[in-house]
Amino acid sequence: MNIKLLKQLRTSVVLTGLLAGAMTISACQQQSDTEAGTAADAHAEEVPMSAEPAEPTDVVVDPQDTSNEVENDTAASVNTGTSQISYRCSPELQVEATYNEDNNQVTVATDMGTVTLRKNNEGSNPEVFEVATAIDGSEGLTQWRVAHEERETGVMRTAGADESDINTFECNEVS
Repeated sequence: MNIKLLKQLRTSVVLTGLLAGAMTISACQQQSDTEAGTAADAHAEEVPMSAEPAEPTDVVVDPQDTSNEVENDTAASVNTGTSQISYRCSPELQVEATYNEDNNQVTVATDMGTVTLRKNNEGSNPEVFEVATAIDGSEGLTQWRVAHEERETGVMRTAGADESDINTFECNEVS
């Protein structure tokens, strides 16, 4: 949701609250206030106000009414096809993996860089994700393999332009 829609929603909620408060206060009054200072009113007996509303204040909301401007402000989307898992790897490396199930991708973020890899196999154990770019964005390759259905363990393989010099990291999920 963007900031403009949030501000409109906040304004709508505040105005609705103020209107409801004004209606509540006005519903509790039995009679209108009269002008002070007349001789006839000076000797009249005061009647205490009742806590009961003078008229029913039931609010009826039509769920089929789509003319409300707030309807567009409350639209939200939930990204259910993603999950994020943190890994600690050996040799020392911290990996944040964000899996996008809908696109068969994983975005791997490390202190060396961030790269998005595409799944290139049909299997689920291990799942293999690859991209023809080094983890720092330069020429090379990055491969991420995760095992088990819960993706508890992973292996990252990275190489620069010289693909014969491969760095391998063994990773375990941080719980």
